[in-house]
Amino acid sequence: MVEDVSKRPVSPGAEELLGLYFPVLDHGFVALVDYMGTDECIERAARVSYGYGTRKASQTRGLLRYLRRHLHTTPSEMLELKFHCCMPMFIARQWIRHRAASVNEYSGRYSLMPMLFYTPDAAQLQTQSRANNQGRSGKPVTDATYAEAVQRWNGIRDASRSAYEWMTGEDVARELARIDLPLSTYTQWYWKTDLHNFLHFLKLRVDAHAQWEIQEYGRVMAGMLKRVAPLSYEAFIDYDVCGARLSRMELEAIRRLVSIEGDGLRANAGAAVDQAGLEALGLAKREARELFDKLGAAKTPDFELDLGKARTPEAFAAHFAAAVPKVDKPPQE
Repeated sequence: MVEDVSKRPVSPGAEELLGLYFPVLDHGFVALVDYMGTDECIERAARVSYGYGTRKASQTRGLLRYLRRHLHTTPSEMLELKFHCCMPMFIARQWIRHRAASVNEYSGRYSLMPMLFYTPDAAQLQTQSRANNQGRSGKPVTDATYAEAVQRWNGIRDASRSAYEWMTGEDVARELARIDLPLSTYTQWYWKTDLHNFLHFLKLRVDAHAQWEIQEYGRVMAGMLKRVAPLSYEAFIDYDVCGARLSRMELEAIRRLVSIEGDGLRANAGAAVDQAGLEALGLAKREARELFDKLGAAKTPDFELDLGKARTPEAFAAHFAAAVPKVDKPPQE
């Protein structure tokens, strides 16, 4: 009997994930369906003349951290990941802004749309932020407002569902029957990207300023990366998620507070930079607030996945099949 041993680089953590579907929001999911490459593949791409010889993990880690720290991103393009994702359409419209990926989306022209809609829970239905025109304030609306919002959403969805089911039942073309389905309707796609572009996606989408719903997808996918390429994930957390870029003016403000002394740093006695001093350096008030945020204590996130929460693809397939309108095919002419 021939032993079935893959000749391609294999990530044990990634192999554990294949075939597992992780729920996101009320009807969504993310699954890693395939991958190509490992941390070691990134190292070999960077050291083009280096083959498959024995290598210490510390040397691989050191090189990957150097590459990430100095923005040498080409070697990370050698690792690719393919996901199967299901999300509300309004999240898909944000997601598709990340153009450096191969995408194939569920077709509402070809297939009937499952009548599944996203409903935020009470904690997430919040008032409009006064500081961020794109986001919510962090303050939930009243119970009465939430109940009224859900009632109105359900009314819109019931009307859309009824119209869609009636039109498809009357053999109206699906590409037109779908046009008034709300943005809360779930869609799904296969999404394939390389690690370089995936890290850019994650940096923006696990950030606290991103919309909470897409953060939920980002957190699950970051947990998958932690298993696929743990050394790349570690460097990403240290230099991107918990690191920060500093402008010329920000660096000058810090230089006024500390000096280089031999192999260390020395606090400049009595030094201080107040708001007027920051403005004199060219920092606007908003830039000054952003500098304070960068220097504030930050908690290192841990995107560890709970494999016990995963479901089978068959479970999600059955859930979606049950939500597809039942349409009797008209008699053939």
